[in-house]
Amino acid sequence: QVGGQATILFALAVLVVFLLLAAQYESWTNPLAVILIVPMALIGVVIAVATRSFNNDVYTQIGIVLLIALASKNAILIIEVARSLRAKGVDIADAAVEASHERFRPILMTSFAFILGVVPLVIASGAGSASRQALGTAVFGGMLVATVLSLALVPALYVIIQGAAERVRQRWRASGQEAEEG
Repeated sequence: QVGGQATILFALAVLVVFLLLAAQYESWTNPLAVILIVPMALIGVVIAVATRSFNNDVYTQIGIVLLIALASKNAILIIEVARSLRAKGVDIADAAVEASHERFRPILMTSFAFILGVVPLVIASGAGSASRQALGTAVFGGMLVATVLSLALVPALYVIIQGAAERVRQRWRASGQEAEEG
């Protein structure tokens, strides 16, 4: 009866993260670049779980919820620096590239420390090892793919989303000024 609720729970978890980021950034657009990296983590989960012929059980689902936060963390590190550079007047693309260069080492260090930290779960043996392997495999695969892809995709997503948001704001302001003049 509750098996079909996993999708709803994942959607709610992503929504809560999005709303918290929207409140933190005081923007609806910046959190999009963060949240859009979550599906990349899910690709890693699917690949890792399928490679080991595991089922999508409750432990895998716990790993997926954990990955929502962990994949978002990497994106937040890049977006935060890009936002501060953009506020200083740096071009959107230059801000995104500079942010990814500046946060490259911290992202790799924290991500690979975590990925290597779950290796004992991935290779667990003994009593209860199936649950540890399922959780470890999901988190290992998801975080590995999310880390690699976030370094390239988050800056690109930031440029696309921030550029579109700024163009919309400019058009909105221009149409508002025309209405005042008319």
